[in-house]
Amino acid sequence: MGVKRLALLGVLLFACNPPQPPGQLPTVSLRMSGAPADAVVVIDDEAVGTLELVMAHGVALPVGVHHITVKAEGYFPWDKEVEAKEGEAPIRLEAKLTPVPD
Repeated sequence: MGVKRLALLGVLLFACNPPQPPGQLPTVSLRMSGAPADAVVVIDDEAVGTLELVMAHGVALPVGVHHITVKAEGYFPWDKEVEAKEGEAPIRLEAKLTPVPD
């Protein structure tokens, strides 16, 4: 195949799979359930909202490994490490916190 044909083939393949816009990384949906609803969800040391909010809307996780903590006053924290892989189904987690005994 000639150089011109290879170059044309490369342009056509590139056009079929355009790059993602700058600053937009691939993500995987995180869906959660659990209790108590007012617990705070922390992903990679950043609070993202209450468990109720995350249950209702989900979170878009960038591809990679993430540490998730769910915590509420009067409960032991719940921790989980997950790996978000591009093209995979949503990650589903159930975080039921255990009350701290009196």
